Amino acid sequence: MVAKITIPKSIEAALNYNEKKVQKGTAQCLFAGNYLNDANKMNFYQKLDGFQTNNRLNKMATTKTLHVSLNFDPTEKLSESKLVEIAGVYMEKIGFGEQPFLVYKHEDAGHPHIHIVSTTIQNDGSRINTHNIGRNQSEKARKEIEQAFGLVRAERQQQILKPGIKPVEAEKAIYGTSETKRSISNVVGAVFSQYRFSSLPEFNAALKQFNIVADRGKEEGRIYKNRGLIYRILDAQGNKVGVPIKASSIGCKPILDNLEKRFTINEPVKESLKHKTKNTVDDCLKTSPASMTKLVAALRQKQIYTVLRQNAEGRLYGITFVDNQNKVVFNGSDLGKGYSAVALQSRLGSGEKDVSATHEKKSGDTSNSNRDKIQQKQFDKSNDLPVKNEGLLETLMSAKEQFENVPNSLMQKKRKKKRRNHNL
Repeated sequence: MVAKITIPKSIEAALNYNEKKVQKGTAQCLFAGNYLNDANKMNFYQKLDGFQTNNRLNKMATTKTLHVSLNFDPTEKLSESKLVEIAGVYMEKIGFGEQPFLVYKHEDAGHPHIHIVSTTIQNDGSRINTHNIGRNQSEKARKEIEQAFGLVRAERQQQILKPGIKPVEAEKAIYGTSETKRSISNVVGAVFSQYRFSSLPEFNAALKQFNIVADRGKEEGRIYKNRGLIYRILDAQGNKVGVPIKASSIGCKPILDNLEKRFTINEPVKESLKHKTKNTVDDCLKTSPASMTKLVAALRQKQIYTVLRQNAEGRLYGITFVDNQNKVVFNGSDLGKGYSAVALQSRLGSGEKDVSATHEKKSGDTSNSNRDKIQQKQFDKSNDLPVKNEGLLETLMSAKEQFENVPNSLMQKKRKKKRRNHNL
């Protein structure tokens, strides 16, 4: 069990944080300790009043709130009653057993955890000293609870407390510049410093899973010509929304020049990680997924986010793997010939293979004969020549009048001059 203690500025902030999770359906209030009513019989203001009753007794204290999260290993399946029991024992051991407190079970992470909100002001108006409470009382309580309840020790599960990158919620960010900039800065800073990528498309592949994109603008635009870069939020459909944020205004300075330096640094590091990503993809392929969709789902279970690149007709022409376990990004072909989009579709043995093959022929790698046919069609279309039942030569030699390219001055008929009779 890992215990994490924070001291918020206000009890309202801590209570709001948990109650909003309840409203979203990602948390529930399990227990109200030292309250007159049960948790499920109180509204927000009744819960708040339980804390403020004590807080009003001490107007001198600047910090009156305790907010604790108890995090358990993903393998531990603890009942709600067991979580409440653990919370009660923990609060007793850190000296808050007589205080009003609320226990919330959160379900928005990959591991079970609870949050506890309480006040540091006692019934007599005195304040409980929280100096070094995490290192002293909490650490001692944590070890005793681990032993008493047979929990996984904190030393073995510290990995779960590493801050992850949360996807930006476009609905929130589009309403204001401050929220947009803060959200983008958090994601871009984390990806920029933690992930290994060697091109702007690879950087964008890592950003996309968090609903962010680095945008150079149109080639003819001022931003592109000046080697500028802006960051935008993507909605659920992949559309750019909200206020664009300049790269230079973000703390880690993810401008194009700095990204290009990072590309060079990351290249040798990526090479050393290639076999790990390749082995993960191979493991998923061994399950014989029936389609690309099934493969993408299997890779997601292995913490690999897959970006499929398609043309306007929906035909697949590229694939990128974002290995979130090893924090590295690879184009499919970088892993080997057998990992490109076309090769993977062939290995899957689905009907998608033929579609992809057709697209490859149309997308630029056409043979000379195909290119000649395309050029011939373009020539015929631009000149509106009938090619259904006659060849090009016959058409050009036909007697059909064509005035499209004849100057107007040459198209005017000459008027015959009348002869004058000079004998009159």
